[in-house]
Amino acid sequence: MYEEMQKVPPQKQDRQPGLESEMTPKPAAEMRHWKGSGKLAGRKAIVTGGDSGIGRAVAIGFAKEGADVFILYKDEHEDAAETKRLVEAEGRRCDTVAGDVGDPGFARSAVEKAAAFLGGIDILVNNAGEQHENKDFATIEEAQVERTFRTNILGYMWMAKYVLPHLKEGSTIVNTTSVTAYRGSPHLVDYSATKGAILAFTRSLAAQLAERKIRVNGVAPGPIWTPLIPASFSPEEVEKHGGSTPLERRGQPDECAPAYIFLASDADSSYITGQVIHPNGGEPVNG
Repeated sequence: MYEEMQKVPPQKQDRQPGLESEMTPKPAAEMRHWKGSGKLAGRKAIVTGGDSGIGRAVAIGFAKEGADVFILYKDEHEDAAETKRLVEAEGRRCDTVAGDVGDPGFARSAVEKAAAFLGGIDILVNNAGEQHENKDFATIEEAQVERTFRTNILGYMWMAKYVLPHLKEGSTIVNTTSVTAYRGSPHLVDYSATKGAILAFTRSLAAQLAERKIRVNGVAPGPIWTPLIPASFSPEEVEKHGGSTPLERRGQPDECAPAYIFLASDADSSYITGQVIHPNGGEPVNG
């Protein structure tokens, strides 16, 4: 179903985390083939980075399973509005707020807005992220490292911190880490380090919250066709993206979202916490 989407022309976007509306071809991120079965009926979910890519697919997949969704995004207003429309088309409630999850003040206010809109919070999906290619670590800008860590790991911590008072027994947190947390990436050293930190954060928070019966798990995607790719790499690298995996192709957001649905659903994963699912095209991982 996704093999025919593999021809991608060279392209480049000059902003992070990128716009889905400017990608060619558009990612499969609308869960068009997913048949919901009420696994998340009545649940209330926050999805950060929910405007596009994996976050969009997760938001729509949750809606198809019966959840209302509140989306956080940076400043991609057109993409966020489209995701909201698609969630509402499934008959679920959705609202959005723009800002920087790396700012604890924004994280706190966004959680309160989400709780007020949704009438509570059952699920947090930490998915917002950014990456900046650098092939010579001796030249990396300190500001880049701090920016990447603030978005990718501190943002996850702030969101979890402020969501926790709203969660109850049976609630779940799902964090987006990456295959790079396991194998590293020579041109994404700081990004890979944040993804390793997310892995440790997931396992540690899962252990702390087990007594409250709140589950914390992660998803570690491989090379997925999202706006972050043309926003991060050269046009030539974008064209080859994902070709080195055992499946010899890039993945699509729709191929990741089922892992989030599985981990958010007590019907599927009630005995799973502190674990990570790997939709990565067959790349070997350890740990």
